[in-house]
Amino acid sequence: MPTYTTTRSIPHSPRQMFDLVADVERYPEFLPLCEALSVRSRKERDTRTLLIADMTVGYKKIRETFTSQVLLDPDEREINVKYLDGPFRYLDNKWTFEPRDDGGCEVRFFIDYEFKSRMLGVLMGAMFDRAFRMFAEAFEKRAREIYGEPGVS
Repeated sequence: MPTYTTTRSIPHSPRQMFDLVADVERYPEFLPLCEALSVRSRKERDTRTLLIADMTVGYKKIRETFTSQVLLDPDEREINVKYLDGPFRYLDNKWTFEPRDDGGCEVRFFIDYEFKSRMLGVLMGAMFDRAFRMFAEAFEKRAREIYGEPGVS
């Protein structure tokens, strides 16, 4: 039952970071291991959006696709991901974006998962762990590419 949690202090606003993480269709452009992502459905209600998405991850010759329900809640500054189908026994993932006094934010990332197959867990587990550690850096780099360096004109 691997879990990974990190909190990063980011110079961009909570809304900017929320929007960046919520833009799931762009993940294959910059996220480690993410080879494809397609949104099956999108339902909007008030300010919240519920997505059903398929994500294909790969490492060397191993490719797996899994389906998740993604709840985007900009008012609460949260993104909650629930696993629906694929190679995991379960997967829970949560992002929060807390404002800081200087206009930046604290980004918290949490993931808890377990593969159905013990062999797949052995093959992919170490790579997933490393990839999750690289996720924060990938999102920070993407924020700099999209929003620029704060304070630099």
